[in-house]
Amino acid sequence: MSQFALKTRLPAYLRTEQQRITKIAEDFGLDFFPTIFEMTTYDQMSELAAFGGFPTRYPHWRFGMEYERLRKSAEYGLSRIYEMVINNNPSYAYLLEGNSLTDQRLVMAHVLGHVDFFKNNFCFAATDLDTLGKTIDPSNRTADYNPNRRWIDKIANHGSRISRHHARHGIDKVESFIDHVLSLENLIDPWSPFNAPAPVRLDDDEDDEPIEVPRLAAKDYMESYINPADYIEKKRQELEEKREREKSFPAHPRRDVLRFLLDHAPLERWEHDVVHIIRSEAYYFVPQMQTKIMNEGWASYWHSKMMTEKIVDASEIVDYADRNAGVMATSPGQLNPYKLGVELYRHIESRWNKGQFGREWERCDNLDDKKAWNMQLGLGRDKIFQIRKLYNDVTFIDEFLTPEFVAAQKLYTFGYSGKTGNYEIESREFQKVKDKLLFSLTNFGNPIIRVIDANYSNRGELLLEHEHMGVDLRRDYAQAALAALVRCWKRPVAVATTIDKKPVLVRYDGSEHSESPYKV
Repeated sequence: MSQFALKTRLPAYLRTEQQRITKIAEDFGLDFFPTIFEMTTYDQMSELAAFGGFPTRYPHWRFGMEYERLRKSAEYGLSRIYEMVINNNPSYAYLLEGNSLTDQRLVMAHVLGHVDFFKNNFCFAATDLDTLGKTIDPSNRTADYNPNRRWIDKIANHGSRISRHHARHGIDKVESFIDHVLSLENLIDPWSPFNAPAPVRLDDDEDDEPIEVPRLAAKDYMESYINPADYIEKKRQELEEKREREKSFPAHPRRDVLRFLLDHAPLERWEHDVVHIIRSEAYYFVPQMQTKIMNEGWASYWHSKMMTEKIVDASEIVDYADRNAGVMATSPGQLNPYKLGVELYRHIESRWNKGQFGREWERCDNLDDKKAWNMQLGLGRDKIFQIRKLYNDVTFIDEFLTPEFVAAQKLYTFGYSGKTGNYEIESREFQKVKDKLLFSLTNFGNPIIRVIDANYSNRGELLLEHEHMGVDLRRDYAQAALAALVRCWKRPVAVATTIDKKPVLVRYDGSEHSESPYKV
């Protein structure tokens, strides 16, 4: 057993509490991986948080920088990390020494809610190590589901591999390359684990064969009317253009840019390994970004349920309420995922308990009838368990956010006013609030970039395309990403985008950045 493990074992009284809370959670219907709690100091908690929750990561300066930021923030009283849990099987969670017994109970209940979500939400199936490289079907799951998610071991192995590269090639050289690849770690396809791979186009002699345009059956004297020559020629040109597109490389736009680099960039062996490691870890964290509101809301729902009904007594309820209020507090102009998530789960549970859904409910336009609507169906608990399994943040908000909920939670959109020089409320309209929420959650706020041509202008240059959604790329970010891509591709790289409502080609040739008009 490592010295870290020896020094972080729970005291006996907390192990007793863990057993009691685990039994309560199971009685409520939660289904989670075995969960190991460890006790940490403030510095250890900051170190774990800097490493993304893992005891060790690959060596890189950014983790030390993040550790210093977290440590100083805790010392100055600006923030405090109460718990941390890892999506692993078995799961590991960390308790902070110095917390009161009420705080530790709260954290344990919250953690078990997280681990239940890790195990059962479909997004996290993408982190099952025994399904990597396979297309995942979320509906196909056995009753004895016990996946291999030994990510602590995998991440530690990544650290060992990077350390070997440091020893062989030098710290500065390897770390500089890691810096470049980290600027590209969001250029992946979050849904690739759930999509069948694109069909591989085999080379054959069909490209040399003349194109046969399908014709409608007609007698000889009607041929010119049923299949006019100009129509046949137009269809032939369309089929020729389609054939040329399919001959391009890649045949279809590729959203997973890092995978494309792994497959086709002229990387050295150690560079290939570094890109593979960073891509693998990027995919590990994707489900947590896809479900931040749902995950925190689910854990908060269950810690609230368990603490108030089963765990604390009357002498502790005020301490619990004070701590919980701090977690749920929402500052003006900020979105608290804990608060939004738990309130939306409660809203859904109430609606399904009262039967406030379906065609009859949707067609009712009498406000008094809607307020008094209660069919006493009692379906709320089953519904939120179903949602926990089958939804992510985007579909969760899209399907279950209602005008009544937005009004009750006093949600609004805001923006910068050039007239006053301040941020001001723009709208409280339901649709505008919903659209703003969904827009911020789509692709986690990152631009969607695809590889569309690896031999642009027949010069071996890499051409990418930005799917413009009303927000221009930041020039400094785009230039840094292009520099990183040139480091990997070793040829000029360009991205087609829209800037100031004009199509533009942003290019970097290894020495100079340039922008020019782009014609699709």
